Formats: sequence, C-alpha cells, structure tokens
Amino acid sequence: MLRLLRLLLLLLLPPPGSPEPSEPPGLAQLSPGAPPQAPDLLYADGLRAYSAGAWAPAVALLREALRSREVLGRARQDCGASCAAEPGAALPAQILGAPQPVSGPGAWEPLLLRATLRRAECLTQCAAGRLGPGGAARFRVVSALRDAFRRREPYNYLQRAYYQLKKLDLAASAAHTFFVANPTHLQMREDMAKYRRMSAIRPQSFQDLVTPLYWAAYDTGLELLKQQEAALALPKLEEALQGSLAQMESCRAGCEGPEEHQGAEEEEEKGTQGGLYEAIAGHWIRVLQCRQHCVAETATRPGRSFPVRDFLPSQLRRLHEAYAQVGNVSQAVENVLSVLLFYPEDEAAKRALNQYQTQLGELRPDLGPREDVQRFILRSLGEKRQLYYAMEHLGTSFKDPDSWTPEAFIPKALREKLREDQEKKPWDSEPPQQKPPTYWKDALLLEGVTLTQDAQQLNGSERAVLDGLLTPAECGLLLQLAKDAAEAGARSGYRGRRSPHSPHERFEGLTVLKAAQLARAGTVGRPGAKLLLEVSERVRTLTQAYFSPERPLHLSFTHLVCRSAIEGEQEQRMDLSHPVHADNCFLDPDTGECWREPPAYTYRDYSGLLYLNDDFKGGDLFFTQPNALTVTGLCSRAGWNLLRRPGWFRATETCLFEPPKCWD
Repeated sequence: MLRLLRLLLLLLLPPPGSPEPSEPPGLAQLSPGAPPQAPDLLYADGLRAYSAGAWAPAVALLREALRSREVLGRARQDCGASCAAEPGAALPAQILGAPQPVSGPGAWEPLLLRATLRRAECLTQCAAGRLGPGGAARFRVVSALRDAFRRREPYNYLQRAYYQLKKLDLAASAAHTFFVANPTHLQMREDMAKYRRMSAIRPQSFQDLVTPLYWAAYDTGLELLKQQEAALALPKLEEALQGSLAQMESCRAGCEGPEEHQGAEEEEEKGTQGGLYEAIAGHWIRVLQCRQHCVAETATRPGRSFPVRDFLPSQLRRLHEAYAQVGNVSQAVENVLSVLLFYPEDEAAKRALNQYQTQLGELRPDLGPREDVQRFILRSLGEKRQLYYAMEHLGTSFKDPDSWTPEAFIPKALREKLREDQEKKPWDSEPPQQKPPTYWKDALLLEGVTLTQDAQQLNGSERAVLDGLLTPAECGLLLQLAKDAAEAGARSGYRGRRSPHSPHERFEGLTVLKAAQLARAGTVGRPGAKLLLEVSERVRTLTQAYFSPERPLHLSFTHLVCRSAIEGEQEQRMDLSHPVHADNCFLDPDTGECWREPPAYTYRDYSGLLYLNDDFKGGDLFFTQPNALTVTGLCSRAGWNLLRRPGWFRATETCLFEPPKCWD
C-alpha cells in the first residue's frame, strides 16, 4: 500500500528547479564514475574503523558517506525537474480546476492515476540512471542517522582522525565545520583553541565546509549597508536572496524522499491506517508540513535554535532601500511591491511605493513584484490552505512558520487558538547571541568551574576533570548530611551491605529518596537533602553542556557515598577499593570484550564523580585498557570527573584514608 501511495504522490510534487550546489572541499568522489553507496552503511563502517584506530580508512569512509548523501540530494532534485519537464507530465486540466466539464462521478481518478504512473516511471528510470540499480530505494536511512548528519557529527570524527594522521589543516577545517553548528559543544571549544595555538595550521584552514553561501553573502551585504556602501551591498543582497530561495527548493526536494516519512508510516502500520484516500491524505499532509518547515530551516543560522524573523521580507526591504539609494527606482519599485505581497497593509512599504512612483513621474504598468517571490507566495499559500483545511476537518496539526499568512486563509474556528500560539512564538525577537567561550560557565550559572584535566591529558576522549562545582560550605553541608544519615543507621543503595567492593573498607551511601525521607522525619537537615538534589542537577547540566550528546541527558541514579579504611585491615592489601569495570557493560579482561547486557546499567551513557573532600590518602581513580591491567590515565582528585562509559574502564586504588573519602 505504501509503495502505491508513493507512486500516486510523485505526480503531486512539483519540481524543485534549483541550481546544483557546489561540492564542499575535501569531499571528492573516491571512485570516479561509480554509483554512490548507501550513506548509512558507509557511516557505520567509518565509525567502526574509527573505533579500531584505523584512521585513514575512517577518513575515506566518512568522506564518502558525506559525498553519497550530497549526490542523493542532487539526484532527487535533478530528476524531479527533468521529469516535470517531460511532455505530458502536467496534471490533467480537469483536475487543475479548468472550466471543461468532467463527465460522470470519479472521472478524474483515471486521469490522475495515469499521469501519476507516467511521472513515477520517469522518476524511477532517472534515479536508476543516476544512482544505480534500485535507485533511491537503496538510500533510505533512519531518522537518527539523518539527525547525525544535520548536526554534522561526521566532521567531529573526521577532525579527530585527521589529527591522528597529522593532517592538521584538514583537522582544523573539519573541527571548525562541526563547531559552527554546535557552538555550545565545550570539548570542541577546547579543541578549537588548541588548533588556533598551533603555528603549523594556516588561518585560512578555519573554514566552514557546509554552511550555504547565502549566509556569508547576507552578512556581507548587511555590513556594507551599515557602512553606507549600498552599491557594493546590492550584489551581495541579491546573491543572498537567490541563495535563500534555492536553499528552500533544495529543502523541499528532500521532503519528497520516502525515508523522510518512514517513522510516521511505521507508526501507522502498527494501527489502523484507514482506506486508500485516508492514507493518501495522511502522506500528502506530511509532505506539505515538511515543505512549510523549509522556510524556518532556511532562515535558521547554523548553531542557532530559532530562525531569523521574516527572513525573506526583511531581505526585500533592504533591497528596495538599497536600490533607492543608488537611484535605481525601477528595481526599488519591484522589491517594495514584493514586500507588499507579504504584508499588503505595511505602511512603511506603502509610503516608499508612493515616493518611488512620484520619482518616476508616471505610472509604469510593466513594473510589478519579483516573479520568483510571487511564485513562492502563491505556492506557499496554496499549501497553507490545504494544511489548514486538514487541521480543521481531519484533526491534523500544523505550526505555521510565517507571520504574514493572511487571516482569511485560516478557518474561523482555528483563528483564536492560533493567535494565542503566535503570541508565544520564541522567535518574535532575535534570540540571544552566543556568549564567548570564556563565559560558558556564566551561561550555565556555574561560575567558578574550571577545567583541570581534559581528554588529552587523561589519554582518551570524552573524559574531563573539572573543579569548583561546589563551594566549601556546600561540601561541608553534604558531608554533614552523610554523617547524620550514617549515625542514624540509614544506609541506602547497594542493598545496605558493608561494602560491595572490598571487605577491608566501610561503605556508607545515601540516595536522594532516602535523604528526602530522613529530612521529612527530622533525622537529617532539610537544607542538606535539598542540596543533594540540586547538586545532581548541576552535574547533569554541566555534563550536557560539556559533551553535547545527541539527546538530552536525564539522571538515572544519584548516590552520596563515603568510604573509610577499616583499622587493622590495611596491611599487605592487594585488592582495589573498586575493581576495574565499566558501568554499562560486563568486562571480560581475557578477551577485551565488554558485554552490554543486564544486569549492567546498559541505559547509562555518562557517569560523574563529585568529590566532597580531599583530606585522604589513596583512592585515586584511573583508567585502563580492556585487559584491566595497563593504566592509561590517572584522574586528579580535586574536582569531579565526567566519564563516558562504553568501552572505557576505570577503577579506584586501594583506600588508605582517614577521614573518609566522600563523593556524590
């Protein structure tokens, strides 16, 4: 059924018609003339090579995955444009609403199906010619992988692999490309700072390989306007507008791919999908929603969360003002009329139009809005009309990305609710600018936190030691909480055993829930119990900011722990206070395998240790290789440690300390 629906909908999708984007530097085809391979398989092989330390194959595979994805997008655009230009490819006149009478009920169905099959045949043959046997069907990828490419994750791996290969200029380019889209990734900030300190790296190597060129033209044009250089700004502003429209067409072409709706279709297949027309409507609505979202996507700078408000109208306003400044009144009229297509009641645009017409001295019927903008608006309004109809009558959802949509297009029953939603839009004003790297801790409300050991110093990756998360007074409050709970005989976690790791130590622990229960009973102080919960959230927030994982982090377990050496049992000890282990898998030192299966904490991705005191001996934390013998990194005790679990193993040396060593 789903394949039939895709065939039916291929005709309904108009051609993108945008120019072919230039290929980013460093992504040259590795096998000239050969069809591209599936980007998901290439990416997976690249990550496997990266994990094995095979840096050169990892670079080759990751680059080819990026190139393959680019080729797929271009092929989809080109095939859509060429098939739309085929003779007989247009929709029948009866379906388009022409005045010719349609004889008999349902007479439009065979016309639609016949045209659909013709378009599907053309697209299938074109895709097979461009992409090899199977066409685009070989290139479906899951949403998680598409998100990874949108976040530019391959460039993060590429920069590390290039660094290992001593190709520092390429490493800097890849790092900069990733950092532009992920400005809050604090570990990448450290890497970027190191690259900039390296004299062997040329300044021009810090280039963005991915961001569309229209953003650079847009920024240059705005800067020239500020300097009163309208003549120099005009070519850049025109380039930015044309690039924005082309980027939207490229985005819209991506909405036509079957993999874009794979997740939604899988959900439908689990339940009742309804009949043919219900299924067609559901798929078509998802295509329209995706197309409308392209407006916001095009207007969103890399690394930003929200789009620039009124991105296209604002460009047209600057264009008509710039053309007026250089004396090109005719072009100024075209652009101000284009602004009025978006906002017919815009008083400033009306005044400018009257002024321009006065300067021309006569009416010019040949002057009208820009044709490209007029086509964009008419197409967008047609899609909005369908989406609002579906919203009213089929119960679907639609978040309009535009503030210029005429109220007449919105059903009366929906206007009040949509008006309330419009007032809550987060992009009513430009979002706050990103703070410089030196102020990242202020943005997180964690002033005073300092980095004492980074991943390189710990001889690994995604590891760090930071200090200053708590004040001495806060450390004292948590230590008092642990002491009060221990004196009350309240131990929680690890089922209350003496020590789950060594018979030579006393082990006392307190969970957040137990602390809250004791505080309610008056056994421990409420401030300490409250602080335990707050500190857990601080650790989570900083871990999220420092490593910038793919998904938001959530707390799975918080444990306030104190360990003390038992007097008289420390002579000739050969055991570790905490054996070598990984939190989310079982380590087999003989084979180096770590089996990710219950009862290991398989759901855990990051772990943090927050030390509350440092007046003890022993108890250092260290990393090992999978053989559990070779030490690869030693953590400082002053501070707290963020540890990425999969494949990385750590332990705690024998504790010879008094007073106790405590951490959260």
